[in-house]
Amino acid sequence: MSMRNIAIIAHVDHGKTTLVDELLKQSGAFRDNQRVAERIMDSNEIEIERGITILAKATSVVWKDVRINIVDTPGHADFGGEVERILNMVDGAIVLVDAAEGPMPQTKFVVGKALKVGLKPIVAINKIDRSDARADEVINEVFDLFAALDANDEQLDFPILYGSGRNGWMNVNPDGPMDQGLAPLFDLVLDHVPEPTVGEGSFRMIGTILEANPFLGRIITGRIHSGSIKPNQPMKVMDANGKLIEQGRVSKILAFRGIERTAIDEGCAGDIVAIAGLTKGTVADTYCAPDVTEPLEAQPIDPPTVTMSFIVNDSPLAGTEGDKVTSRVIRDRLMKEAEGNVALKIEEAEDKDSFYVSGRGELQLAVLIETMRREGFELAVSRPRVVMKKADDGTVLEPIEEVVIDVDEEHSGIVVQKMSERKAEMVELRPSGGNRLRLVFHAPTRGLIGYQSELLTDTRGTAIMNRLFHDYQPYKGDIGGRVTGVLLSNESGESVAYAMFNLEDRGPMIIDAGEKVYAGMIIGIHTRVNDLEVNVLKGKKLTNMRASGKDDAIKLTPPIRMTLDRALSWIQDDELVEVTPKTIRLRKIFLDPIDRKRNSKTKASLTA
Repeated sequence: MSMRNIAIIAHVDHGKTTLVDELLKQSGAFRDNQRVAERIMDSNEIEIERGITILAKATSVVWKDVRINIVDTPGHADFGGEVERILNMVDGAIVLVDAAEGPMPQTKFVVGKALKVGLKPIVAINKIDRSDARADEVINEVFDLFAALDANDEQLDFPILYGSGRNGWMNVNPDGPMDQGLAPLFDLVLDHVPEPTVGEGSFRMIGTILEANPFLGRIITGRIHSGSIKPNQPMKVMDANGKLIEQGRVSKILAFRGIERTAIDEGCAGDIVAIAGLTKGTVADTYCAPDVTEPLEAQPIDPPTVTMSFIVNDSPLAGTEGDKVTSRVIRDRLMKEAEGNVALKIEEAEDKDSFYVSGRGELQLAVLIETMRREGFELAVSRPRVVMKKADDGTVLEPIEEVVIDVDEEHSGIVVQKMSERKAEMVELRPSGGNRLRLVFHAPTRGLIGYQSELLTDTRGTAIMNRLFHDYQPYKGDIGGRVTGVLLSNESGESVAYAMFNLEDRGPMIIDAGEKVYAGMIIGIHTRVNDLEVNVLKGKKLTNMRASGKDDAIKLTPPIRMTLDRALSWIQDDELVEVTPKTIRLRKIFLDPIDRKRNSKTKASLTA
């Protein structure tokens, strides 16, 4: 059977996963009466909750006796490592662009990578039924983007389709007809995307997606570069330098057939398959027959830009909610994660109780922490810090990001002011239709940590921010941090409503009454710049004397709920987020007030 391998790439929320759903439905992958979830490709819990794709996933459909392997990719820049890896597996790409938003930062990133690999893209203008759709302008913007990314003449001559993924139709005309469904897209894939290029010689394959299965062990997915493979066949694994990692036999070969993965008797060159049976091979390694000596070249991955410390939880409440608390268990889990996720880098600190985890952005690290807490881990995490570099001449370089903010015109002033305070340079300002402006900045990553929630507050929730790594530039100087101090508990116990009521004028609380607290834990936000230690355990003294006035009922203001993402961006360098399966607490690194004072004096003398 002839085949095609395609990837669907686009900016976040432009409709990739929804389109894959419709492609599966219309190709007959489901029975008519089969119950299927919405966005079937988003399989893990966090993907379903957040409505985003985190991991790249493959599926396959059959159209006119041709097998089309489709790879669904994430849209967030933080998970760009997933996109970079899978572009080696495919021979063509469908670039989805929102008919109203046009090409966005992530579109630029993925298209740049696809063009570099030599793919000939198909451009699909999605969400054509939006009231603010501007298809003709978007086409011009896409063309300008391709030209700016040095596309060759063949790549610039891209076919264009219009349609709506959600309504399940695509056509060469924006107005339809709609009754053909996605048939024009399928036909275009068959015509435009070449058959897989096959290498000469014995079996070779680059591992691109790694996962663990409780029954089959490690499963590695990739595209067969040359040769074929059968179960029980001997195989070896080499790293990028040609060093032998392991030898073994293939226990099972799995291929994607619709949404199911089924065992097959033979994997042929050009097909995307998953193989089980090997225990050490990982992503970017070459899986090959015993007689092969040269490894395949893997796609280089962009370096991480943000790092965080993962520390063993040492608070007074440690071990009360989670069952995975030791440094050994945390280390094993992080190493397992780094195997499959090539954009992550893990280093062990000297004290062995903490680990430096570096990734592409706060979102990627927040998703990792959220996954770990759901698995029963307890750990403390520091504020995200950026990864600096040194140039050849000794100057310090820091990561700069391209930031695109779509905002209502009335709020643009505050956005520009806040961004300039964060040492950002404005590159572009243009109207984006409907009384909205598109602002483009080059801003240091340091200044953007924690800005997302502030931006939404400033613009009443109307602004949309997208960011993408641009390059490393000389250090921009100091950027001011949080302007308010915190309220700290001075004792351990359970918070009391009476005490919290009396502290309300000191600032808003981030905990409820009746919650467990300990000395050095952050319980609220101070209205002034300094930190204040307060007693939240003080109950009302009861006597047998009658009071002349009636006791007033205590009405507490609801606390500010700190989500994981918000807590990570809000804390300062001397604070930690304590993450357990049930709760998220904020605390100082040094719980003892004397230690805190000593540490701040040491810091002050170092900076002086």
